[in-house]
Amino acid sequence: MKEILTYINEVPIGRDFVQNPPYNPLLKIFLKEKRKAKILGEVIFWKKVRAKSFYAIDFDRQRIIGNYIVDFYVKTLGLVIEIDGASHDENQISDGARQEYLESLGLLVFRINDFDVRNNLDLVMKELEEFIIVHYGTTPSSKI
Repeated sequence: MKEILTYINEVPIGRDFVQNPPYNPLLKIFLKEKRKAKILGEVIFWKKVRAKSFYAIDFDRQRIIGNYIVDFYVKTLGLVIEIDGASHDENQISDGARQEYLESLGLLVFRINDFDVRNNLDLVMKELEEFIIVHYGTTPSSKI
């Protein structure tokens, strides 16, 4: 039975995480730069989810997994959240390989569009709720 992490719309959400995903310490020097870039969609999303303000779920920003720096990571769910801006339009092949790699580790990837984050955050958060319920929701009988 999965341990219950939280409830979203009365649906129990079970923990489901990947133990110790690969970590490339050489990428650490890029983290500070990436955070200083202050990409608007990422900043808006971060303000909405930081400090366990989204259903008491702990989000990490700019997390190194393997040879990638992901936008957001929820360790307790094994969930990567990527905010796709204009640069992702040119990098669809690279994004596909990145997602394939992350999924090969047992992680799930939720992609959202930067434009949607900046212009319709409520809808984005509703879609994230639904994604988490579909992929991590458990039946009430599996409560611990």
